Amino acid sequence: MDKTLVIFYSYTGTSKRLAQLLGAQLGWQLGEVVEVRSRGGAAGILRCMADSLLRRRPRIRYEGPDAKNFESVVLVSPVWFYRLAGPMRSFVADCGLDLRAVAVVSVMGSKGGSNAAAEIARLMGREPLLAASFSAREVEDGSCASRLQALGRTLEAAGSETEPLRAATWSARAA
Repeated sequence: MDKTLVIFYSYTGTSKRLAQLLGAQLGWQLGEVVEVRSRGGAAGILRCMADSLLRRRPRIRYEGPDAKNFESVVLVSPVWFYRLAGPMRSFVADCGLDLRAVAVVSVMGSKGGSNAAAEIARLMGREPLLAASFSAREVEDGSCASRLQALGRTLEAAGSETEPLRAATWSARAA
């Protein structure tokens, strides 16, 4: 069984960049949640709003290794209007019960990461092992790298741990 898989959904490419950085730092494989219907143009942006506000679950497909073959999974997703992005909501609702240890990484404008992690916990029926939030600015300027690496190393060290780890035990900012 492989160790860790990073599964991401990205609308603008920011969450994808973060997932790729995490995967490259620790040699983890990637999987992608892809929407069946395009979100192009103004109508797509309005659908982002509606999906978040109404907690809708758009149709998706998953492209990547089977998550059941990994000890842990890191879910990387944007936050839309202080909530989990709809496509990741769909993925967690469809596959969340099959995932072993789960870490959640949210990418946001400024707020809402804890809301996304709480929604994933509700959908899975258990708390994620780790949860972290990064601003889009941190991803764009690269300042997220050390904190992201700390999250990854903590997840590696946790092994088959199932109890949630609090940020104070792993965050580079908690020092």
